[in-house]
This record gives sequence, C-alpha cells and structure tokens, in this order.
Amino acid sequence: MSALLEPTARAAVGVLARAQATGRIPSLVGGVVREGDVVWSAGRGTSVTAPSTTGARPDAGTQYKIGSVTKTMTAVLVMLARERGDLALDDTVGRFLPDGPFADATLRSLLSHSAGITAEPHGTWWERSTGGDRAALVAAHAGAERVLETGSQHHYSNLGFGVLGEVAAEVAGSSWWAALSEQVLGPLGMTRTTYQFEEPYARGWAVDALTGELVAEPLPDTGAMAPAGQLWSTVTDLGTWLSALVDPDASVLTEESLVAMRTPQASTPGDRSGSSYGLGVSVTVAGGRMLVGHGGSMPGFTCGVLVDVDSRTGAVVLTNGAYGLGGATRELLETVLDAEPPLPREWSPTTAPVPEVVREVLGTWHWGHAPSVLRWDGSHLQLAPADGPGRAMSFAPTDDPEVFVGATGYLTGETLRVERHPDGSVSHLGCATFVYTRVPYDPRAPIPTPTEPR
Repeated sequence: MSALLEPTARAAVGVLARAQATGRIPSLVGGVVREGDVVWSAGRGTSVTAPSTTGARPDAGTQYKIGSVTKTMTAVLVMLARERGDLALDDTVGRFLPDGPFADATLRSLLSHSAGITAEPHGTWWERSTGGDRAALVAAHAGAERVLETGSQHHYSNLGFGVLGEVAAEVAGSSWWAALSEQVLGPLGMTRTTYQFEEPYARGWAVDALTGELVAEPLPDTGAMAPAGQLWSTVTDLGTWLSALVDPDASVLTEESLVAMRTPQASTPGDRSGSSYGLGVSVTVAGGRMLVGHGGSMPGFTCGVLVDVDSRTGAVVLTNGAYGLGGATRELLETVLDAEPPLPREWSPTTAPVPEVVREVLGTWHWGHAPSVLRWDGSHLQLAPADGPGRAMSFAPTDDPEVFVGATGYLTGETLRVERHPDGSVSHLGCATFVYTRVPYDPRAPIPTPTEPR
C-alpha cells in the first residue's frame, strides 16, 4: 500500500501540529490507515513519560490508553456471540444476569446507548477509582431506575458497557478480558492491545489551566467497568482494528454483522451533526461518506479512531492529554480523503453461470408508468430507475429459484416472486403490494385499473 504523497503528508502533519499546540497536549501520535496498513504516522510533543521538552516523540508503536474505543471491542465480542447463536440482540440482560443490573434491558439497547439507563455507574468516579467485581456492580444498582424512557433517544452510558462486558463473560464462561483476548485480539494479531500498560507507553497527564504544568493522572484497574474504557493500544494495532470494523476479510465478524454494527440505531433530538450511533460504534454521514469509529477519554488520555466505510481509509489519533483533542481525528481523515480521493474498486465481468430464471427477468420493468431496469451483478438482482432519481434496491437469491429476498433499499427483507402465466411465461414480479410489469399497467397482471387520462 502506497504512502501518502508529500503534500498530503505535510497537510496531515499540520493537523496534528495544530491539535497539539492549541490543545496544549503533552504528546500525541497520529496515523493513516489504508486496507489495514498504516501508510503514514507522525508524533508531536515530547512529554511522553515525563514533563520533558527534550525527549523523543511517540511513534506508531507507543501505547496510549484508548478509553471508550474499548467499547467497540466489547461490542464485537457480543456480536461474535450472536453469530454463534449464544445470544440474540433482543435478549434481556436478565437471561444471563438474573440479578441485573437493569435485567429487563435488551442487549441491543445497551449496545446503542438507548436503554435510558444512567450515564455513569453509582459510586465514586469510576475512571479514577479501582473498580469492584460483578457483585459490587450489581449491588450498587439494586433498585436503580432509568433516567429516560427506553428507546426514546441516544443517551450515552458507560454503565451499559460494564453490564455488556459481564454478559459477554457469562456467555464465554471466562472473564471479559480472557474472552476478548482469545476471540478477538489474538486472531487479529493485536498483540500491543493490552489490559494494562506495557512499555513503551505514554503516561497520562492533565495540564494546569493557568501555569501549563503537567499533573500526573491515575491509571487504575477499573474492574467490572473495564469493558467501557480500560484498554491500551497503539496506532499500528488500531489500524488493524479499523479494517476489522469495515472489511469482513480482515475481521472476526461476517459482513452481515459489520453492516448491523454500523446501521444507525439511536440519535439525539436536535442534533445537527449528521452523527448517530449503531451497535457499539458512532456513525457519521457527511459529504457522501459514511464514517465509522469512536472517541475515547480517560484521565490523562484522549483519542479517536475513524474509518471511511467505502474506501477503508482510516485515521487514528492518540494523546496523553486529558482534553484538547477536539475534532482532529475527523480532520485528519478528511484531509487525506480530500487530497487523495480513493480510486473506485476495479470492475470485473461476471464469470459464474447466470441462473436461467435470472436471465428471464432481466431488463426493463414498470411500476405503474415508472420504468426501472433489473440487472445481475453476479450475486444479486439490482433494480434501479432507468434514469433520474428514485429507489435503488437489490435482491438476493434463495433456495427457490423463483424467489428472491430484498437485501438493500426500500424492500429489504421483503420477498420478490417471479409470477407466471398458465403457459409458463413470466407475467410479473410481485413484492409486497408492488407489481412490476413489462409494460405500464399490463392488463393481464393483478393490479388496480388506472384512471383514464383526461
């Protein structure tokens, strides 16, 4: 995979330099990822291990605490259990943890932060405190009530991911960390993503608002809340992770699960950012791009990871400052995408045999007077307007050669059937109440008679 062009690399350094200077960040390191490879990285600031201006800058192998990016990994662990049939997203917590907390909450609502439960666990500031075990988490929330109606909106909850981690542990019959290491990190080769820091790593700092002095932040073991924000990682490992979130060939999950994760589930009333939340990941649609990722913050650290779904180009920024990163991760990614637009994937002709029924139904069909063209892409029927705007949809074959099921678009999940005349010739295509005919309002098809034109 080619490195960034020199002008692009210069612009990327500028993004990091501005973020480090204006945010007064002790040190940061950023990287750009293409198809799983880190093609560029750079560090700024030298206060990595001590309040120094003479030390070395961090690099792509320096560990930083990644805070809530941990949640994306917990979500993948849950989705893996779903693929195995060990759980369903509409299962309640109580199926696995009868005593809760929030035993009636569904796993989907916790993954999407729409369960309406409290943002933070009861007790002391969990991010700065040594955490307790599951029993302590359950006891602390006995009788706790929701703060919002379930499903009413996105309401970010660290507590929810602590609960999800306990569900994942119960399903795996081990600890959350053991399950994550064995099922996710190990298979992906993410050896520098660890529960606690391992050298070389950056120490966490806060910056005095008036003097600019650095104040050391604590690095606790957060216990049962670890699935919400405990882990440490590097630019290199998180480059691998970004690919695993969008490319099934580089992931432990199937394409179906990756699509489910990035399908918006909840948003906030009044939000104008174009962002929503899927299953464990944030989703931003802007300028024709879909960007998937997450931010992270723990005492002494902020970070961000973001990947463009279509081009599989991503950006990682890790810092050891308690605040100040802002929108630098997105700015870095969009700087690269704007300067070096990704090439379309190469088209290749269909080589597999085309099913005979498919050959019969290809071509122009009409819904009323509106024409659409049905094509075959080698695996799915693609239905799109003959010209101009309109609904584009795809349909996947089933075991019945005359039946297809909606895969994308308005009729996703609906059944498309090839209907025939008594003589065996194709009459029409039927899906829900939609009837597609070769000529507008074919009188031989079972559709209401249109009003005569005036």
